[in-house]
Order: sequence, then structure tokens, then C-alpha cells
Amino acid sequence: MASDVTALPLEGRRILLGITGSIAAYKAAVLCRLLKCAGAEVRVVMTPLAKQFITPLTMATLSKNPILVEFFDPENGAWNSHVALGEWADCYLIAPATANTLAKMAAGVADNLLLTTYLSARCPVVVAPAMDLDMYAHEATQQNLRTLRSRGVEIIEPAEGELASGLRGKGRMSEPEQITAFVAELLDEKKKSLAGKRMIVTAGATIEAIDPVRFISNHSSGKMGYAIAGELAARGAEVTLITGRTALSTPRGVRRVDILSAAEMYAEAVRAYAEADGGVMCAAVADYTPAEVAQTKIRKHDGEMTLTLRRTQDIAAELGRQKGDRLLVGFALETDDEEAHAEEKLRRKNFDFIVLNSLRDAGAGFRGDTNKVTFIDRAGREELPLLSKREVARRIADKIETFLK
Repeated sequence: MASDVTALPLEGRRILLGITGSIAAYKAAVLCRLLKCAGAEVRVVMTPLAKQFITPLTMATLSKNPILVEFFDPENGAWNSHVALGEWADCYLIAPATANTLAKMAAGVADNLLLTTYLSARCPVVVAPAMDLDMYAHEATQQNLRTLRSRGVEIIEPAEGELASGLRGKGRMSEPEQITAFVAELLDEKKKSLAGKRMIVTAGATIEAIDPVRFISNHSSGKMGYAIAGELAARGAEVTLITGRTALSTPRGVRRVDILSAAEMYAEAVRAYAEADGGVMCAAVADYTPAEVAQTKIRKHDGEMTLTLRRTQDIAAELGRQKGDRLLVGFALETDDEEAHAEEKLRRKNFDFIVLNSLRDAGAGFRGDTNKVTFIDRAGREELPLLSKREVARRIADKIETFLK
């Protein structure tokens, strides 16, 4: 299948596949395979009863990931976090979805890992019902489906045909090919939410040369900025990523401009922002640079050495001065009086909102894969819990969308 297309419709997407206890669970194997062939990364969560219809070994082999059924591993006590699963996924697809599971979802019951993950999911949720025709037609089931639709759950209507009971009617789970196409189209629509918008993102650390060998820099890995650039591009924006030196690969669909010094980043950012709808200033830019750069390596000698530094040009302040009705998002990394410093920076640099990090928060700051931030704008503050940097990027993109609209 993959060889017949040039661009995989689900490339880079993370699909959480939920399987419930229905005879239609045998189709989940084909569905998992099709999702993988479409470019998705797939993880599988099963209800205990689903194991009676299809084995975890089959799904683990096809998904290339361990299968999750229980809240914790009874062998070692390791916890399977429903919150982490909900954050990981771009789409939570429950196929097949039984009448029992649909009823529990509508009522908010959380008595297995599949259901607690549903209640934690922030991504689009899709269900493909599968049951006998009378169960599907029953008013209780139809009311549950109406309730779920009203809450934003996408329903893939079952097909008509021969059912496991021997009867014929509506209740067969939609075919895996149709479900795969539905999910691809749904995520493609989400991808278009920032279509037509031009954004710049600065990321990574700048390097200020002392001599041909040594330089001044900082600990920034660029992970946060790259996650933001990738998320904006995934939503359809035309993104220019202006980046200091990192070991990261360019996010899909992003135009990358490599720089070294603060002066180079200033020139590129001012140039790109002039034609943009908004910018996110996530780079860790040096505030000072050596006043003179030695042309040859400075030799070690006895005694002290004095290095004279001069102020670099303030990129964010310059863009804030030019912004007009464009969007400008800033970052603040503080070690004391965090919110006061961030609010002052918000006003001084004319940001629409600022993302505050504190080095005092465990799991936040440089190089890690998680972050704990607070959004501050002129209307107030929103403190987020410790999240993956990918999820923080999603929240930032959500907030950007509200400003651009």
C-alpha cells in the first residue's frame, strides 16, 4: 500500500488504537497494519475482554509496541499512565467500540485503562461501533452516541450486512480501509487550522566567538523551539525556523535557516518577520558578545585574563517595535521573581503572550524532554502542569490560534 503513494497520509502521526471485546476485534489487526503502512506510529490499549477475541501478541507484533491492558504491570508494579497515553496521541481511535464501552464513555465510567485514557485524551477521539443490529438500534445506544457526538467524539457509522448473530442489518464495524481514510482526513483537516499563516520561530543557543577555538554560549538544546515549529507546520502554517547550532533534525514541512551568532539571528529574524503573520521567540540568545574576536587562538599565560563584552542587539524588542497587528510570542527563563520578571518583559517587548519557565521547577528547563510553563498575557495567567515538550508545543499552538483568529 505504502509503495503506491508518494506522501504517506499519516506520516509522523501518533495513533492510539483502542480495542474492546467484540468479534470485530479481528479486524483490528488489519486496521493496525494499514495505519502503520500509512506512516503512523501505533500504540494499542485493550480491554481485558478484548484479549478473548485477539491476542496481545498479534497486536504487539503488528504495532511494534507493547500492548497495554492493565493499569500496572503485576510483575514489577510499573504504572501504565493513562495521562501520558492521552498526551502522546494525535488521535485516539477505538475500533471496535462495543455498546458497553460507548455507554461507559457517555457516562464517564473509568473502570479500565481504555476508558481512563479516553477521559484524559486531549486529541480527537474516533469510535467505530460494532454490535448486533438491535443493540445498535436501541434508544439507549443511540442516546449514548448523541451524547458522545455533542462532546466532540467522531463516530464512524457501522455498515449493514451479515452479523455474527446470523442476522442482517446495521452494526458491522466499518472496514479498516474506510477507518484509516477517515482518520487521515480528520487529521488533515486539523492540519489546515493555520493554513495560509506565515510564522517564524527562533530556537537553540547562539554562539559568540572569543577566538577561532573558544566561544560563549548556553545550555539550550533547541528542543522546545523545534517542537513548536513542527506543531505549527503540522497545522498548515508556513514556518521559518531560525536556529542556532543543535543536534536536532528539521521538523517536517519547516524551512530551516542556520545561524551561529546573535547578530546573525537578529538579521535573519528581522528579515523573516517583515513578511510573517507572527513569531515565536524561543531561542536562547546571548545578551553579550566579545567586543573583539581574536584572529588566532589566545594562548594560556600566567595571571588573569579580562574579556570585554558588549551588548547584543535585542531581537525580541526590535520585532516588538515593528509588530503592528502581527503576533509576537516570547519566552522567559527565570531563577527568581519569575512572574514579575516575565510580566515586565511582556510589556517592555510588546509580546501578545509570554511563556514562562522556571529553573526551580523539576523537569523544566534545558535539554530535557519535559517542561513546566506558565502562559502570561494581559488578561491573566495560566499555569500548566509538567508536560512533554511536544504537548507544551501543542498548547502554545492552541493559544496562537486563538490570537490569530
